[in-house]
Amino acid sequence: MSNLVQTAYDRALEFALRAQPTFRNIVDKKPVAQAMPGSSVVFELYQDLAQQITPLNELVDPDAVAAGQPTTVTVTLNEYGNAILVSNKLDLFSFTDVTAGLVNQVAWNLIDSIDLIVQNVLQAGTQVIRQNGDPATVNPTYNGGTTAGVTTASIYSSKAIRLAVAKLRFQKVHPNKGSYYTTYISPEVSMDLRAETGNAAWRPPHEYSSAGNIWAGEIGEYEGSVFIETPRVNYALTGAGAAVNVFQTYTVGQQALAEAVAEEFHTVRGPVVDKLTRFQPLGWYGVAGWSLYRPESLIRTETTASIHTTGA
Repeated sequence: MSNLVQTAYDRALEFALRAQPTFRNIVDKKPVAQAMPGSSVVFELYQDLAQQITPLNELVDPDAVAAGQPTTVTVTLNEYGNAILVSNKLDLFSFTDVTAGLVNQVAWNLIDSIDLIVQNVLQAGTQVIRQNGDPATVNPTYNGGTTAGVTTASIYSSKAIRLAVAKLRFQKVHPNKGSYYTTYISPEVSMDLRAETGNAAWRPPHEYSSAGNIWAGEIGEYEGSVFIETPRVNYALTGAGAAVNVFQTYTVGQQALAEAVAEEFHTVRGPVVDKLTRFQPLGWYGVAGWSLYRPESLIRTETTASIHTTGA
């Protein structure tokens, strides 16, 4: 009676492992009084007057000075989207509610895609700290070194975050977490930081009074920055000999990134237009753009991770 013995399936399917979105959370500059719709949005920033330190002459009327020309930041808007087709046959023959599963996948693809688009803007930042060599003997450099100079010994260290925070403070960048900046770091890179020894090494993260901070991925405050672990940070084999993984770590302050949105991102159930009404389009769509607003508010640090120097 072997026909009575069959393979059974669990009709409840699980989704792939996913990481919490991160990088769009950095945006804290958006249009305040946009004049009209357009394909791009131009932001303008006033420039301060030069300091005047010469005493006035009691009998001479001082000359007026020209106000500085405002600088501009342009955010170009683009359409983004993706779509799939759900066939009627698949819906009828599947042993589970496949449409609900595909809707979930489409919604997550929206979040996943936009987060990468935003990170690619961050990765184009103009300020970079590189660790070329072992931090025990070689100090990280600000706007020096090369990506190809990152070796298997070039791990993240307290020196790197101290340098990043010092540069942000020197450039008068306002913190974005109370009195702290925010650093987005790979868990594999943060392991090297927390493995440091000595009095100047990583100190245990403080206890948060709100669980919301923990849910956001924060692991603690250190050397003037709040650290958020995320596996979403970009890395690639661009180090020494194109054989060493280079991880990006981002330390940001206020108004590092500007965003303009013409149509917020959303899922779309498209119209059925085939002759036999067998295909249901599902997708997502939106129109937006991002640009560095204050480049001085973002510092990118390039290092490797001791437990992931090579491979995908």
